[in-house]
Amino acid sequence: MLIGEVARRSGVSARMLRHYESLGLVRPSGRTGSGYREYSGEDVRRIFHIESLRAVGLSLREIGRALDDPGFTPADLVDDLIRRTRERIAAETELLIRLDRVHATDPAAWEDVLQVLALLRALGSTSAGTRQRAALASADEVPVEALAQAALGEGDPYVAGALRWALSRSGGGGAALLAEGLGSPVAAVRERAVRALAEMPGREAATLLRDALVSPDAVVRGRAALALGARGEAAAIPVLVDMIVAGSNDTDAADALSVLAGDDTAADRIASLLVGRIGDETTGQPARGRLTQALAGIPGATASRALADLVGDADRAVALTAAYLLRLRGDG
Repeated sequence: MLIGEVARRSGVSARMLRHYESLGLVRPSGRTGSGYREYSGEDVRRIFHIESLRAVGLSLREIGRALDDPGFTPADLVDDLIRRTRERIAAETELLIRLDRVHATDPAAWEDVLQVLALLRALGSTSAGTRQRAALASADEVPVEALAQAALGEGDPYVAGALRWALSRSGGGGAALLAEGLGSPVAAVRERAVRALAEMPGREAATLLRDALVSPDAVVRGRAALALGARGEAAAIPVLVDMIVAGSNDTDAADALSVLAGDDTAADRIASLLVGRIGDETTGQPARGRLTQALAGIPGATASRALADLVGDADRAVALTAAYLLRLRGDG
C-alpha cells in the first residue's frame, strides 16, 4: 500500500506517517519502481500499535522503546502511566474544587476572581506565615469550604488558630463541613475538627458538640465536653467527671464543673457524681484525690457533707485534702 491508502485506512495523516518515519517508529518495507513508499500489512499493524499506545498517554519516545526494546517490561510502563494519570486527575480535581469555590463567592469582576484564587493558593502555601495571612483575610473573601479544609489539615498551631478564628466569623456552613472531620480515621484531624467546632458560635455547632460527647475518641469527647461546659450545657457533666478520673485535662474539667454548678440542683447532682466515683472500688488512689479536689469548686450541702465524710478516709492524702477544703469553705 502507498502512503495515501495507509493514511485513509489508519486515520493517520500522511504528514504524521512521515514524522513517524523520521523518528524511526515506522519503516516502510519497500519502495515502488517510482520510489514511492510502500507499506506492508505488518507496517500497518505497527502503525495501529503506535496509535493505541499514544491513546493511553505514551510519548513517541516511550512508544519506540516499547516496540523495539526486547528488555522492555510493559508492566513497569503501565504502573508509570497509572501514577501519572492519578496525578493528573488529582490536579484537575483540585482545580475544579478551586473553581467551584470561586464560583460560590459570586465574583462580580475579574479582580474578585483573581483575589479569591490568590487566597486559595496562599492557604495551600508551604510557608506557615503565608497561610496565616490568608486565614486572617476577610472571612467574606475566603470561601468557607477552603477554610474548613485548611483547618482540618493544618499542623502549625498559630496557623490553625487563625483558621479557627476565620471559621468562627465565616457565617453558615462551616460547622457541617468540620463535622466531617470528626469521623476521620486520623486522630489529629478529629482533634482539629472538634477544636474548631468548639470556637464556633451558634446552635449547629453546639448540636454537633453534643453528638461528639459519645465519640469513641476520648480526646474528641473531652474537647466537646469542655466547650459545652463553657456554654453551660449540663450534658457535658458525665464526660467532665470521666476526665477527672482519667486525669485528662482534669483541672480544666473541674473548672467547667464549677461553672455548671450554678444552682442548687446542678451542684447537688455534680457533687453526687463525684462522690459516687470516689466510692467506686475501681477508682484508683490518684483519681480519688483528683475527685476530692474537684469538690472544692462545687457549692452546696451535698459537697460539704461529702468532704466531711472524707476527712476520715483511709487514704491519708484524700483525708488531708478534704480537711483542708472544709476549712476553706468555713465548714471545718
